[in-house]
Amino acid sequence: MAKRYNYVIGDVQGCFEALKALLKEIRFDPDQDVIWFAGDLVARGENSVGTLRFVKKLAERGAAHTVLGNHDLTLIAGARGLKKIKPKDNTQQVIDAIDGDELIDWLRRQPLSLFPNEVTVLTHAGIPCIWSAEKTDQLAKEVQAQIGSDDLNQLDAFLAVMYGEEPSLWSDELTGMERLRSITNYLTRMRLTNAEGRLEFSFKDELTAPMPEGFRPWFEFESLTAQTHQIVFGHWAALQGRTISPHIQNVDGGAVWGNQLIAYRLEDQQLFQVDNPLI
Repeated sequence: MAKRYNYVIGDVQGCFEALKALLKEIRFDPDQDVIWFAGDLVARGENSVGTLRFVKKLAERGAAHTVLGNHDLTLIAGARGLKKIKPKDNTQQVIDAIDGDELIDWLRRQPLSLFPNEVTVLTHAGIPCIWSAEKTDQLAKEVQAQIGSDDLNQLDAFLAVMYGEEPSLWSDELTGMERLRSITNYLTRMRLTNAEGRLEFSFKDELTAPMPEGFRPWFEFESLTAQTHQIVFGHWAALQGRTISPHIQNVDGGAVWGNQLIAYRLEDQQLFQVDNPLI
């Protein structure tokens, strides 16, 4: 009997041809293997609608799961008329599709964190040093309940105030929409923090670039979650699928920028990479 494998795949961003090439490279068998996507299924690649359809079908047969990324949230907000879709985002095709409403409704019901196994936690942007795995899961579910609500008024109420950089420091005392916005920013937009966990939003470069004083990549601080789990994340294309430590792994190879799409096999920590065939 063939062995069952679990793979985490980084930011596809609508690069459907690269995704198909990667699945061929890893010899993905949907009857036994499972793909865990690190979010940003859609955006600036050539075929966001095809990517969404494909992943949704895999998910419906239990062969795929995904967390939400910042570009996924932007698509949802755009579809609800609460965020202008920029031409460069290349996601209007999803909204205009005959099954667009169905795809977006499926997407908004996906979580912000997942546990592919008992020792691994997956989010789009990572986990701040101040949160444990259990706390991350609890907070992610608070946002998921709002975004995936059957009450579209609840969804729209959050999407209308989702964008913003404050509060930039987590507090357990936060309530309401500020609390939900803060959780969302940590899990889908984070790159740099300071030692107390305050977010810095402007930096998107490589690790060798100058950083604002007092701020470092979130994974350079001693992490509560990394003491108990491996953290796998995407979001930061400049990291190019870097292994940060035995407990922290990036899977964003920057395929949409002409680099590689990456799959990380959980069973043996092996990385698989393919070039984007369209760039």
